[in-house]
Amino acid sequence: MSDTSIPTPPTTLADVRADLTRREVVDTSAMSWEASPSGTVWRKPLYREGGEFGPVTSLVRYAPGGAFPEHAHPEGEEILVLAGVFSDEHGDYPAGTFLMNPHGSRHSPRSAPGCTLFVRLRQYPGADRPRLVEDTQAPDGWRPGLVEGLSVRPLYAQAGHPESVALVRWAPGTRFQAHTHWGGEEILVLEGEFADEHGRYPAGTWLRSPHLSRHAPFSDRGCLIYVRVGGL
Repeated sequence: MSDTSIPTPPTTLADVRADLTRREVVDTSAMSWEASPSGTVWRKPLYREGGEFGPVTSLVRYAPGGAFPEHAHPEGEEILVLAGVFSDEHGDYPAGTFLMNPHGSRHSPRSAPGCTLFVRLRQYPGADRPRLVEDTQAPDGWRPGLVEGLSVRPLYAQAGHPESVALVRWAPGTRFQAHTHWGGEEILVLEGEFADEHGRYPAGTWLRSPHLSRHAPFSDRGCLIYVRVGGL
């Protein structure tokens, strides 16, 4: 949530997990918060390439009353509100809200009570992307998945672009067939425990699997995950 209208931090920001050919598994609960150019917003970088002004995937925390100056979003911004209420001049977005701010959009983000967000910056190029605001807490929008026990809440997919974004709820004991990730896959475990043949991933785990990686996922306990497929 920063661009040339926001002061650059005093030190150069190193790349973080910038090799997209590597599988990554991160326990975000074990990470420390980093200061941002705003004195009231902190972040946990999960992926960063090119310093402050390249593509970034982060957890972001606003203190109560936290704010950023008005700024633009080259190549777009994606937000999933995990806790609290996020706001800008266009509205207030409680936990469970999914937002897409397209290339060239501008806003002045803030949070009166404080909030925690999952944020992607500069990873949705293209002037034809829409602005989206989706309330994922609403009961409508969910549909059956490909196997019994899966429910899917699509968030974003668009012809001509490679990404598909959704929430997926797994009932306890659900198993999915082995499959290959064309264009890669990224997961944030929001609730419960997700698993595959490589390990078990409790809430707060972030996973990134590269193009043509393969696994057979399941959940013994049940879980809710954010999933982005393609474009990695």
